[in-house]
Parts: sequence; C-alpha cells; structure tokens
Amino acid sequence: MRTYGRAWVFAGVCVCAVSSTTFAQEMPAPYKEVLTTLGRQGDFKDNVLKVNIPRSDLQVTVADVKTPTPFGFGGWIAMTKGTGGKEVMMGDLVLTQDQVTPVMSALLDNGLQVTALHNHFFWDEPRVFFMHVHASGTAADLAKKVKPALDLITKAPGATPPAAAPAKPPADLDTAKIAQIAGHQGEQNGAVYKITVGRDDLKLTDMGAPINARMGLNTWAAFVGTNDKAAIAGDVAMLASEVQPVLKALRKNGLDVVAIHQHMLSTQPTIYFLHYWGTGPADKLATGFKAALDELGKGSAAGSKK
Repeated sequence: MRTYGRAWVFAGVCVCAVSSTTFAQEMPAPYKEVLTTLGRQGDFKDNVLKVNIPRSDLQVTVADVKTPTPFGFGGWIAMTKGTGGKEVMMGDLVLTQDQVTPVMSALLDNGLQVTALHNHFFWDEPRVFFMHVHASGTAADLAKKVKPALDLITKAPGATPPAAAPAKPPADLDTAKIAQIAGHQGEQNGAVYKITVGRDDLKLTDMGAPINARMGLNTWAAFVGTNDKAAIAGDVAMLASEVQPVLKALRKNGLDVVAIHQHMLSTQPTIYFLHYWGTGPADKLATGFKAALDELGKGSAAGSKK
C-alpha cells in the first residue's frame, strides 16, 4: 500500500555531490581532455575529476508525483590517481529499462566493469535503474572506452552548466535546525537541502587510489518541502556489521528502505549501500537520518583492517 502523500513536489541534488568543505583545484590537462572527449561538464576537487551525466531528458514520477532531475537522476563518472600512473574510474549511470542491456554491453565490450545494477525508488515511472561502473587505465583511454556507453544514454550531453543555486535557503524549511539535529552542515541547491557525510574513517583504497566521498564513498540525506511536510531521500555507506543496526534505526524512525546493494567488488572491507526515503515533519526526518548516522563508525576501525 502506498503511504506517500501525492501533494509532494520533490527536488534534490545528485546522489554523490560533495560537501561544502571541498574546494576546487586547478584541473590537470589530462582531465580537461576527458571532458573534451566526452563533451560534458565536470569539476576537479579533492583530487577527483567528477563528470556530470544528468538525465534531464527524463520526466520521472515517483508514486505519481513529478520529480525533477536533481532529486536523484543525475548520473556521474569520477577519476582519481591510482598506482603505476593509472587512473581509477568509478561511476553511477542513470538508465531507463530499455537502456540497461545496450549500455551494459557497450561497457563490457570496451573492457569496463559493471559492478552493480539496482533501483533507488519504488513506483517510479518510467522505471529507472542505476548501473555502477569501474575501470583503471589512462585518463584518455578510459574516456574513449566509456564514451560509447554514455552516448547511448542521451543525446543531450549536458554541455550547458547547471543554473546557479539560490544563495539563501527557502524560508519554509528550517535548514539550521536540520543541520543541528543531524550534527552536520549541508548545502542548498534550489529547494533542496542536502547533507553529505564522507566515510574517511574507513581509509578505503582501490588500486592505490583513495576512495573518498567524491568517488562515491559517502552517506547523504536530501530534504525538501516545509517544516511540517517535508520529504527525505538518501543513501548510507556501511560495513557489513553496520547494515542491520542502520536498517533498524531507519525503520524505527519511519523511513522506508528501498534498496541494499554494493557498488565496488574488490575493495576491502566490503562496503554496502542502502537507499531510503520518507515523508513527514522535517525535524522527524532529520532525527531518523541522525539515528542511522549514529550507527556508523562503531566497527570501522576493526573492519578496515580485514
């Protein structure tokens, strides 16, 4: 039975946007060439090139409610330096059902790995799936290998930079209170307030490359609406020992879990990701998010040594 109000107008930010404490850096020439090859926008922060792949061509509804692209339909790929002069690339591609098989074939045929395929939402129309990508090599080669798959996704490559978000949050959502409850500051993007918390405590690496928040190792929550009627959507990055406590914390606070999966196949320790969402008073939603956050890190010191 659907329990979500039909009056919600959802908005959000990309699943793996970075926190406001991350600062821009001068982009290396090889990464500039990647953007030229792909014909897309990107930025370079925290030693990571992030390339945006927004699905602005889609008109998605979730539980019969229109949801704009930033709520969770902004795909990406990211590159950072590994060992031996190679780049490590990870990504999350947003696909409709009919695109899953041809995009997967394009990735595999070009020597790239597909590491996950899953949903982020229930009752979405059209059905949308998320495909995670992994590879290593030179920046130029990775760009050439991933381009055929990206070209299958949409003919609108997002060459136009997104409009600047308003400097001030909407007056009908108390973001200061949300940040106080969660214990972390967030970023405002239009009507959406998003908090992103990295898992730097795990010290995760892949082929010598540090896997940080911009490479996808983060927990986040996006809020939209009013103080009395808000919506939340998010993702939690967890060790195996944290999965059950996080599940219980979310359900105890009335948040619905919509997916549990992995993004990476060869990292140690194994990291699991959990997507959730819910509606209700903003402070109650923030309390649920904080309850999940409180379950993280308790076993990371031991887990990271496995």
